Amino acid sequence: MAQGHQFRAVFNRELSAYFNSAIAYIFIIVFVMLSGGLFMTNFFLLGTADMRAFFDLLPLILCVFIPALTMRLWAEDRKGNTFELLLTFPMPSWKLVLGKFFAAFSFYILALAGTLFIPVMVLSMGKPDLGPIIGGYIGVILLGAFFISIGLFISGLCVDQIAAFIIAMMVAFFFFLIGWEAVASTIDGWVSGAGSFLSMALSASGRFSSFSKGVLDLRDLTYFLIMIVMFLVLNALSIEDRLRRSAKLYFTMTAVIGGIIILCANILLAALPLGRFDLTTGRL
Repeated sequence: MAQGHQFRAVFNRELSAYFNSAIAYIFIIVFVMLSGGLFMTNFFLLGTADMRAFFDLLPLILCVFIPALTMRLWAEDRKGNTFELLLTFPMPSWKLVLGKFFAAFSFYILALAGTLFIPVMVLSMGKPDLGPIIGGYIGVILLGAFFISIGLFISGLCVDQIAAFIIAMMVAFFFFLIGWEAVASTIDGWVSGAGSFLSMALSASGRFSSFSKGVLDLRDLTYFLIMIVMFLVLNALSIEDRLRRSAKLYFTMTAVIGGIIILCANILLAALPLGRFDLTTGRL
């Protein structure tokens, strides 16, 4: 099987699996109605042509919806006894991981596209600053890809889909809520400096907030790319664990070393001026 055909076979299989049942349509409808409906309430109450409230709310919704999207990706195969069959395919494990990741990511982009009526409506009713809108959508695309990589990794470790959903949701909430000042301060109260350290080194909310303000900071972009790649690598190694005994040791070592690299890289990124692009009108 050609290299490109291997990836497309997995990608098409996983993407079509979403639409072979009513789950995909229910997911999209509920996602669009919930995210749009909650924003509309504040929009008409405040009467301001602005989407910042939408992007402030959407990450919390994604912490629940993305794990629901990814929980079946590996867990379903393991429970349905097709997991071992996938591993016998003449392709490396990283192609299986990428095929599943991009299938879920493509479906997420389709669901996110359903919210584009909101900026169209805002533009028709006023003159909003396009910078925060463009930056906000870039941010939710990156944040969604990050949560998908987490959900895919967790699904690969679980047999039960509900367990995969709950664990992935908890991990997603951790990475997002650790950046909230109230949460970081509470942890600081337990262990001095721990909350501030975790917020600086691991927080996704702090990186996302700059996008929603219309600012593209290369440090924030690099953070998301590092985290996505790290969880995909861990997922591929956890799959390799089923193929040979020595892979379990490689997976454990990579997980530990990867965690250290992530902490060091994010701390270093916070101090490096890599470039910053202000998309707001008048660069405000």
